[in-house]
Amino acid sequence: MLLEIAVAKGRDSGMPPVELWESFFGSPADIFDTLGCHSVGGDAVEFGCGYGTFTVALAPRISGTLYALDIDPAMVRATAARAAEMGARNVIVEQRDFVSAGSGRSTGSVSFVMLFNILHIEDPMGLLFEAHRILGDDGTAAVIHWKHDIQTPRGPPLAIRPRLEQCRDWAELAGFRCPHLSHVLPHSPWHWGMLLKRRCEGEALTGADLAAARIRP
Repeated sequence: MLLEIAVAKGRDSGMPPVELWESFFGSPADIFDTLGCHSVGGDAVEFGCGYGTFTVALAPRISGTLYALDIDPAMVRATAARAAEMGARNVIVEQRDFVSAGSGRSTGSVSFVMLFNILHIEDPMGLLFEAHRILGDDGTAAVIHWKHDIQTPRGPPLAIRPRLEQCRDWAELAGFRCPHLSHVLPHSPWHWGMLLKRRCEGEALTGADLAAARIRP
């Protein structure tokens, strides 16, 4: 299913040809296995689905619906077509400016969130806070991103790539805990990965802490 809403693009949101893009990740299934994402009970949200590279790999691992969101109408069409071709009936693809408008999901309604190659956006803390909001108790967020300290064949400018440690700090301030700082991803030397667990509402940090994280170097 495909839904379309008027949007405006965020910074560095262009994509290379699909063949080149997918050559950077090896096997998405192996990446999910490495992160410990073997099965998900309930619904999931993917922030920035791109060509559907990870969408179609995650769909058979979840028991509910996967809401795949992207700001780019071309990526939405590509993911919807791919999900249909793969017979992934539990995927809903939506064109949405989730940075400014949120995910459109209700509080505590999903079990899993994907934040892949997205935390270089203008407001990463806002996105992490939105992920925390829609996850139920003990929900999980998976993060991967381009390495910040090496030249890579693609990816956002080094100046706006967040460090792994910075992403961990942002996530903890948004209400997550990080059992393991980093995962080396198979056949994907340009990226790091991290799995986050949602803390209970009573454990989430204050608005002042969140504001401090936005200006942390």
